[in-house]
Amino acid sequence: MKNALILAISLTALSCSYEKQKITPITQQDTTTLKNLKEVLWPKAYHDHDATLLAEILHDEFKMIDHEGGWSDRNGELEWVENSTYKPDSFYYEIKRLDIFDNGTAIISGTGHILSDSSETVYQSSNVLIRQNGSWKAISSHVSGVKKLVLQP
Repeated sequence: MKNALILAISLTALSCSYEKQKITPITQQDTTTLKNLKEVLWPKAYHDHDATLLAEILHDEFKMIDHEGGWSDRNGELEWVENSTYKPDSFYYEIKRLDIFDNGTAIISGTGHILSDSSETVYQSSNVLIRQNGSWKAISSHVSGVKKLVLQP
């Protein structure tokens, strides 16, 4: 009897906490917002060394694994963007996967292109974003496959 009472209380608590999680439906605006975030805002933040813009994109719990296997967090990325002198000619991102899930999670993966002088650096990245208080925030990134290509004049 005691075990049945504990089970009933546990199930009631679980159902109450589940009901508090309101899932906002996915809209076309979410797709547009995420594309703009990844193709325009995020590259702009790195290209222009705009730590304020990057801070708006990154979740407080953001973590990144770079192409060498090193880890960085939100503060490390903001510090790098603010202090770096690296300034490529242009930088753009090509989305190859954009999936938005009903639980307010999105995955964006694709190819980054960094053009500088007579070379192009190409890399692959995957990003996980979560919707929090109506805004999309990047919580995880992984970069791999960095290749520097020499462009022919």
